[in-house]
Amino acid sequence: MVDPDPFTQQLLLQNFGCAGHRLTCCADAEAALIELDARVPDLLLLEWELPGQSGDALLRRLRAGPRTRALPIIMLTARAAEPDKVLALEAGADDYVTKPFSPRELLARTGAVLRRLAPPPSEAIELAGLCVDPGMRRVSAGAREIALGAVEFRLLEFFMRHPERVHSRPQLLDRVWGCHAVLGERTVDAHVGRLRQALLPSGRHGHIQTVRGAGYRFAAAR
Repeated sequence: MVDPDPFTQQLLLQNFGCAGHRLTCCADAEAALIELDARVPDLLLLEWELPGQSGDALLRRLRAGPRTRALPIIMLTARAAEPDKVLALEAGADDYVTKPFSPRELLARTGAVLRRLAPPPSEAIELAGLCVDPGMRRVSAGAREIALGAVEFRLLEFFMRHPERVHSRPQLLDRVWGCHAVLGERTVDAHVGRLRQALLPSGRHGHIQTVRGAGYRFAAAR
């Protein structure tokens, strides 16, 4: 975790340790980058308010790095305003938990993120010039490989396995995130936007269509 608050560090060290997790604490972004350079963890808990480089800036930096692009990241912060949550989700956070928080809820959310981002044992699927290979965690358009975050990968795979069907935001939260009770529907919009941006250089972004008043669909032909 990356959080300068000693109380939060101690609280999580105790609770995560009792749950069988090993937690490494860093007080700022630079210390976190040194740790990440040595070893990429299963999941990162990240405070927004950090000395020096902010947690938001660190999040964007990690999402741009090839080793940490798919690293599950939960923002754990006192910033509870909706614009902050949307900004973090658009930057690539997988979940957003505000302080004060329940350690039991945070453990549950951590487990949920790890479960839903685990590589599924599905076969590769090819549609509309795109190939999604879950076993290799790889997306390509012809010879071009497309880099996606873990959530965007699952979202694209779900769309491609259910082409032409319109999926509402609550349905997507339930099927892709598996936690629609704790995340808002703006989460879907943020990650669909990131998915389209990633597909833009390949020209395949137009397959992800918005159906006004209903949700989103993957159009195989356009």
